[in-house]
Amino acid sequence: MKSSNPTHAPAEPSAIALSLRQLSLADWQRFGAEEIAYLRPVLVNGQHAIAIHAADGTPIGAAPSQDLAIAAILQHEMAPALVH
Repeated sequence: MKSSNPTHAPAEPSAIALSLRQLSLADWQRFGAEEIAYLRPVLVNGQHAIAIHAADGTPIGAAPSQDLAIAAILQHEMAPALVH
């Protein structure tokens, strides 16, 4: 039986993405540096790369592509978030 309670309805992906983009650094820190890693496009020695940071802003790595960065984050049992 489906619940008619709207608090249990799944959120639309676009609504989730919008909510994540509106989080401040302090909000991200509350999630915990060990649970979420965010991705950010950067230039490294003139080459495009994806920087990986802990929720508290600590740099924890880089990858040549977004797909590889996400794979690395998931391998470490963290949740990826894209920052642009």
